[in-house]
Amino acid sequence: MSSEAARVYAHMREIFGGARRYTRQERKVTPADSVPFGSGRDPKGLGDALTSLTAQLGWNSPLAQHELLDSWGNVAGEETAKHSEPLSITDGVLIVRCESTAWATQLRMMRADIVTRIVERFPHAGIESIRFQGPDAPSWKRGPRSIPGRGPRDTYG
Repeated sequence: MSSEAARVYAHMREIFGGARRYTRQERKVTPADSVPFGSGRDPKGLGDALTSLTAQLGWNSPLAQHELLDSWGNVAGEETAKHSEPLSITDGVLIVRCESTAWATQLRMMRADIVTRIVERFPHAGIESIRFQGPDAPSWKRGPRSIPGRGPRDTYG
């Protein structure tokens, strides 16, 4: 008098196996296995967990580099940050674009101080030097008046 569902259930249990049944001896937990104040059982803060995770995954350097790019105003100073912006970090070189060639020259003279501040605040960023660039010059390669080939040579005089 078993129903179709019961037969299917019994057949599936045969094929895939049922839940394992434990004996009383197997179910018994020894005190050494579960000590409430044992080592490794203390709760940890979320910050500690994230710090260990980023170190384990090797993210310390990229995270420090992005944090440096975001806090450029604090590192270089507010006035300097108004006239310059960090572009990228390539092979330990921080590339900074300046508003004018005068600002680029001034920041080149302050390079040692800025690198020292970066190394103190962001040791994992791996910054070894800084390259300051002036503003980009206009390109004559594209546009409505460009011509293929070498082009005119007497543009400025």
